[in-house]
Amino acid sequence: MLLAMRNLPVGRDALELLIPWFVLLAFGSIMVASAAVALNGNYLSKHLIFLVLALALFLATALVPISIWSRFYMLGWLLAITIAVLVLIPGVGREVNGASRWLPIAGITIQAAEVAKFGLVLYLAGYIQRYSGSVVESPLQFVIPLIMSALVAALLIAEPDLGSAVVIMAAVCTLFFLAGTKLRYVFVLLLIACLLLALLIWLEPYRMRRLNSFVNPWDMPFDSGYQLVQALIAFGRGELFGLGLGEGIQKLYYLPEAHNDFIFAVIAEELGGLGAIGLVVVFSFLVCKIFTVARRCVDANHLFAGYACYFIGLIFAFQLLVSLGVNTGVLPTKGLTLPFISYGGSSLMISCALFGLVFRSSLLEGKTRV
Repeated sequence: MLLAMRNLPVGRDALELLIPWFVLLAFGSIMVASAAVALNGNYLSKHLIFLVLALALFLATALVPISIWSRFYMLGWLLAITIAVLVLIPGVGREVNGASRWLPIAGITIQAAEVAKFGLVLYLAGYIQRYSGSVVESPLQFVIPLIMSALVAALLIAEPDLGSAVVIMAAVCTLFFLAGTKLRYVFVLLLIACLLLALLIWLEPYRMRRLNSFVNPWDMPFDSGYQLVQALIAFGRGELFGLGLGEGIQKLYYLPEAHNDFIFAVIAEELGGLGAIGLVVVFSFLVCKIFTVARRCVDANHLFAGYACYFIGLIFAFQLLVSLGVNTGVLPTKGLTLPFISYGGSSLMISCALFGLVFRSSLLEGKTRV
């Protein structure tokens, strides 16, 4: 990896991106090893294999010039829609616990929502670059990419994967607001989105149960409120300084998905409130640096790179907020990984591929063209 990066002009800003990213990757590997210690199967070995593949994808995206990515931006939407359709085809997609979200490829199971994020980054950044003036002035130019993104989100909801669809659409709306779309259009869109979200929750009994358990999980501690109750117990046990790395109890078959969706609760139990806050600080610093790169690229008229970084930063930020909210009981329980930290090959690989785009974009600062 270091040999490949020798061809890239790594400056101070790029290093400020790489250092917190490496910290998160290393910390995530340690916590996966701790959280999965009681599970059958060598999760740490699998995680390290995924990590090697993720680093390879980071290099692949970082070494490709931004001009190449922007030239074929429509292929991004085709990739997102294709993967979202394939997982719904019986016999093609892999179904787990009633949800068909994964596509087996060459011995690796790829999650459709993660690939869709990468595809939509390319499509939306390329679209804004091509129609930068009319996106601000014409509502129609704002509606077209919104519909294209909503089609992908609708397919993700059909899997079902409502959490990923909400994160993606929230990032899409915020991105177009940052691109200059008038605020009144964004408000109307948010109102429609909230109504649709409420309808989707009301139509599915299991989502209503999750919402009820979110309101008061202690009323159903052995039913739909079980995961949240166990997560809150983990936070209570950890207190300020934690029980010590590897000393957590909740991961021992009390807290389901401790190595994945609820890894933040394991961190809070073993490293305490200080450890949990430290993770949030490092992750937030990385997101802020991504937004800094995005702003500088847009100011230098590198629109594709700038808005790609904005979208990636928004995806990471919203996933962090949702993961923290679910683990602490601020949001209803929903399966969503914490990027770079949780166990999950698709999430780790796509997150690193997205970060590769950010890293490549950071090298454009100060240049006059892509």
